[in-house]
Amino acid sequence: MDWKLVSAELILRRRIFNVWQQRRRSPRTGQEHEFDVLETSDWVNVVPVTPDRRVVLVRQFRHGIGQTTLEVPAGLIDPADVSPTHAGARELREETGYAAADLVPLGVVHPNPAIQNNRCHIFLARDACRVGEVQWDHTEEIAVELVPVGEIGPLIESGEISHALAVTALLLALPRL
Repeated sequence: MDWKLVSAELILRRRIFNVWQQRRRSPRTGQEHEFDVLETSDWVNVVPVTPDRRVVLVRQFRHGIGQTTLEVPAGLIDPADVSPTHAGARELREETGYAAADLVPLGVVHPNPAIQNNRCHIFLARDACRVGEVQWDHTEEIAVELVPVGEIGPLIESGEISHALAVTALLLALPRL
């Protein structure tokens, strides 16, 4: 069922993604069609839980929807990161000032395989503790919030937590808490 790649042209290069126009051939009809593909680095999402069973969440403005969202610490895997686990620990520390002894892999998902080529690695960070100050980059303005584990489900159901990847990460983590 795979569609054969006939050609690919880079049509836009940006800081965090590239846009490719691909021409692929249908295995069923043999006809060629054009598709746009967003090429970006893999991402990480971390569900940090404190020893007193509170989830460390971040509230930040999201330009795509023009609104502030409540979600888990997350970000791009940088070229300097030696592994997704390393990237998850780095993002947790930078965005929240928290760290955990280890990050437990919960799974890997494709954020939007219809148009994106990347994956999102999801981790649970048990016994997360505040270890220092946040280290935001120049585009981040984040409020760190601690939410009891028992309130996560209602926040998802109400739409207060609506970022699809954060919802996925939290739903994968909840059975382990």
